Amino acid sequence: MSASTERKNRAAAREAGTDKKTLAQQESAKKEAKARRHVTVAAVCVALLLVLVLVLQSGFFYAHTTAVKIGDRSYSPAEVNYQYASAFYEFSNNYGSYASMFGLDTSVGPFGLRHQECSMLENGTWRDYFLQSAYSSMAQIQALRDYALSEGLSLSDEEKEQIDSDLASLAETASTYGYSKINNYLSANYGTGVTTKTLREASEASLLANAGYQHYSDSLTYSPEELESTYAGLEGASDYYDYAYYFVSAEAEDAEEEEAFIEEDEDLAEDEESEEPEESAVSEEALQEAKASAEAVRTSYLDDKDTEDVGERLAAAIEGALDKVESILPAHSMGSNLNEAYADFLKDAARKTGDITVVENGDGTGYYVVAFISHDDNHYRTANVRHILIQAEASEDGTWSDEALAAAKARAEEILAEWKSGDKTEDSFAELAKQYSEDGGSSANGGLYENVAKGQMVEEFDAFCYGGHKAGDTAIVYGTNGQYAGYHVMYYVGEGELYSNVIARDKLTSEAVSAWLEEITPETKPGAFEWLAGK
Repeated sequence: MSASTERKNRAAAREAGTDKKTLAQQESAKKEAKARRHVTVAAVCVALLLVLVLVLQSGFFYAHTTAVKIGDRSYSPAEVNYQYASAFYEFSNNYGSYASMFGLDTSVGPFGLRHQECSMLENGTWRDYFLQSAYSSMAQIQALRDYALSEGLSLSDEEKEQIDSDLASLAETASTYGYSKINNYLSANYGTGVTTKTLREASEASLLANAGYQHYSDSLTYSPEELESTYAGLEGASDYYDYAYYFVSAEAEDAEEEEAFIEEDEDLAEDEESEEPEESAVSEEALQEAKASAEAVRTSYLDDKDTEDVGERLAAAIEGALDKVESILPAHSMGSNLNEAYADFLKDAARKTGDITVVENGDGTGYYVVAFISHDDNHYRTANVRHILIQAEASEDGTWSDEALAAAKARAEEILAEWKSGDKTEDSFAELAKQYSEDGGSSANGGLYENVAKGQMVEEFDAFCYGGHKAGDTAIVYGTNGQYAGYHVMYYVGEGELYSNVIARDKLTSEAVSAWLEEITPETKPGAFEWLAGK
């Protein structure tokens, strides 16, 4: 090849960018660009990581991702955290120190339960238990809330004000514990991402759900025949029985001791001492002797024709037959709680006051002597009343001084006088209850309690309800249950339903609502971020 041709080729290569010098420059430029890209990608990754950390710390991620999907609605980790923690606190408050009996260590709080085995589940932790409780609660609240909205129900102004008041109280509590912001307090106690918005929405949904539940329950109606048939089908389980009884125990023989160890080994000896002693056995002869003693008490009881009080009569029979002085107090039990050994005797429709029997105990350790007093089948009229509760101010030690009680009584008298100075109607009494009553369970409803059953209220309240009053009668009665002491301004509205019908309706309604809820409650599907809740 000639020199001129070579020069021409080199010129063409330079123009095409394929000569050696140009190729080397291009390769160098590529390497520099690649290095710059690596630096840029690394910088972007660091920036994204910083953003992710900031987002997680801010709670944004917990409020804007899906932890669980219920039906067609998604819930954030923050919402699940709140329901999860609420389930934990409710359980802890209900059982208090007894929670440990279920194997729950409440000292670690709601978010330290991942490794605590749960006695309430066949295979799972307490975190699993409260997470399941949260999902179940959320699903039912959603179903009931949707039903309430479909029925045109909405929150009342009073309910909205109550939510505002509750949040304000929480803000004060947060400040008391040193939190500058209520959301920091909520996040610390209910989980990351939980804010006042979370609480407000949960409270509104819960109140609407309650309204929906009540609306549907109230829509269920039953005829008197259905109610009576349902109650009869309970076969005395909800009836009340009064009776007196005495147990004659068979004397047990010491069980034969078996030589558990032959070798004199200290460790084995310690194991032997730690074993629980064997239960003593009851011989057939001892059991028959107990039966004979019980029959002797029964005979002595039947021979006594003068003593009317069944308890006193049984006590006298025990002393006469066994030469033992016993104080026999009447028992008062619901049919479902009766001892199986003598339940059939007491439930017999032919039973009369003073009837007595002897029956063997279920475990074969002796005999019961049982005397029938009375049977209440709950076919009595309940009471409808209104009241205004004025509580006495408690001292620092939790007791109530005479002065505090006197002040509460004086205030109750003032309120009753105010009512009497007006038109003295039930409506005016209800307005005073809304204004003055310190009973949070009834004040918003004008102090009304309907279908009050015997023994449902504190003793003095109960005595007024069943004191033979007529509509419009009033009184001031003392009341205490250990949690409060004070005075009730009472207003008798009138008789309510038969208590047997109340029990039957509650049973039918409970069954109907449970079936309905199962039908309308949507399916729950944990989302990709389920692990965030109750971590």
